[in-house]
Amino acid sequence: PTMHRGRERSAAAAAKAAGRWAGPGGGAGGESWYLALLGLAEHFRTSSPPKVRLCVHCLQAVLPRKPPARMEARTHLQLGSVLYHHTRNGDQARGHLEKAWLISQQIPQFEDVKFEAASLLSELYCQENSVDTAKPLLRKAIQISQQTPYWHCRLLFQLAQLHTLEKDLVSACDLLGVGAEYARVVGSEYTSYFYFKLQLLLMERKLQEVHPLLTLCGQIVENWQGNPIQKESLRVFFLVLQVTHYLDAGQVKSVKPCLKQLQQCIQTISTLHDDEILPSNPADLFHWLPKEHMCVLVYLVTVMHSMQAGYLEKAQKYTDKALMQLEKLKMLDCSPILSSFQVILLEHIIMCRLVTGHKATALQEISQVCQLCQQSPRLFSNHAAQLHTLLGLYCISVNCMDNAEAQFTTALRLTTHQELWAFIVTNLASVYIREGNRHQELYSLLERINPDHNFPVSSHCLRAAAFYIRGLFSFFQGRYNEAKRFLRETLKMSNAEDLNRLTACSLVLLGHIFYVLGNHRESNNMVVPAMQLASKIPDMSVQLWSSALLRDLNKACGNAMDAHEAAQMHQNFSQQLLQDHIEACSLPEHNLITVHPLCKSRFPLLGLSDFTCKSRKCFHLIAVHPGFLMAVS
Repeated sequence: PTMHRGRERSAAAAAKAAGRWAGPGGGAGGESWYLALLGLAEHFRTSSPPKVRLCVHCLQAVLPRKPPARMEARTHLQLGSVLYHHTRNGDQARGHLEKAWLISQQIPQFEDVKFEAASLLSELYCQENSVDTAKPLLRKAIQISQQTPYWHCRLLFQLAQLHTLEKDLVSACDLLGVGAEYARVVGSEYTSYFYFKLQLLLMERKLQEVHPLLTLCGQIVENWQGNPIQKESLRVFFLVLQVTHYLDAGQVKSVKPCLKQLQQCIQTISTLHDDEILPSNPADLFHWLPKEHMCVLVYLVTVMHSMQAGYLEKAQKYTDKALMQLEKLKMLDCSPILSSFQVILLEHIIMCRLVTGHKATALQEISQVCQLCQQSPRLFSNHAAQLHTLLGLYCISVNCMDNAEAQFTTALRLTTHQELWAFIVTNLASVYIREGNRHQELYSLLERINPDHNFPVSSHCLRAAAFYIRGLFSFFQGRYNEAKRFLRETLKMSNAEDLNRLTACSLVLLGHIFYVLGNHRESNNMVVPAMQLASKIPDMSVQLWSSALLRDLNKACGNAMDAHEAAQMHQNFSQQLLQDHIEACSLPEHNLITVHPLCKSRFPLLGLSDFTCKSRKCFHLIAVHPGFLMAVS
């Protein structure tokens, strides 16, 4: 390609870049033209923003010169990697990676190109939902990588991920067991214990065994002597598992010390340089995430915690930080996990918007999630149930109950995740309660989420929400003593783990019950703290409800001034919610509530013409909980 003015690069910088891309012996034989093209390609790739087309042109210019096999294989790998990470040219990326894999297998001692090509190629196959093509490729790479500890561990882990994608946890656990034993044989306790055994127990859902093991691992991490990067990486890994374990159990208060340690740890690791000390054992080079990805993940689990606890302004703050960091990373790295992080962050902030009375913004962000999923069939199928759930929650917020029911029932068909299933059923029950004439369906649902016995999940938060739903149903049926019993159980559980939104919802409903019973003093004792807590969250619906009750209470007690003030607050909240309601319903994205996002013939709004109704839920090996634990109101 012609070198344009202003794009020249110094010889030293080009040589340095070329050295990184050429690999050991990549530029042997005096091929100065090869090093020059590599240096220029790297310059274009690392520009801000990256000049991907020019980078590809430079690499393509290598191939017509009939380079040696090593040079040809590495160039195909580089082309495949750039096209995969920076473009949507999946077919071209796959072609180059397949050539790199094929050629490199014929070259002795060429492990870095051979196994990186296999790893990237299998990842691309998975993005295209061709898992059956990826698995034999990885098995072959694993078979021939036993003398290369780093790649052997990494490929084993990657194949285990594929099996979890297909819900084949038995095969996944077998592979993790093989990996743990292999790491032990090659003398890497670092890799064996932390990267395989903990995941093994978490994937098998052996939560009783996980808790003491996490405690033991915490002690081992603190006492472990290794280079600083490894130690902090282990600490982040261990603390992420510990935090997500607590969040999975709905224990928002219990997780706070671990979350604080995690946040401090990520600050420490951000100041360290990756090349300070290289481990002597090749197996110890295996890392679970780059530290830049770890930073985003810590933001993500902080958002998950804030969402469950009802600290919605804090959730917004950390979501903004995480999304800003993601945008920077995506300029140079289009790793699929970054897109997953982005979608999960948006899923949480959408729920925050619905609670805080920003339905129009929430709807636009639901549309953004759809557009992100459009870029990856696997991402779309992994988050299909969550997408329908979000649409169902939006439908409730705009009083479209028939559409809410349709979205929730579709979501139930698409998920096998127990916590998400329980969350959907809880919200579907609230729809039936509000409709008032769905008693048979409602009784069936309530029996399946009975918090008094045989509750289907271990989540403290979801069980507390189930008590609230039963209290709400008893209230509508006029069984006030029964309603109070359920709501007091909700309060007991929500206070124990600082579930602020559930606390606010329970207090205001108890206040309403006491008002109906004529006990105005007790009603006031419930409604005032409910209003205060709802203002801190802030929860617009609970504030609207509380202000209406305060208005009526003060009228009944003859407090005209307080009644007027409460009436004014109620009017302000009503106007804000009405204006937001009108704005949301006038958006073109509002049509999403009447279509099936997985059906290609019925999804013209976002142009998802290539998607079918196949769905598969992914269980991420990093054990990040989906986080749909918002208490219903």
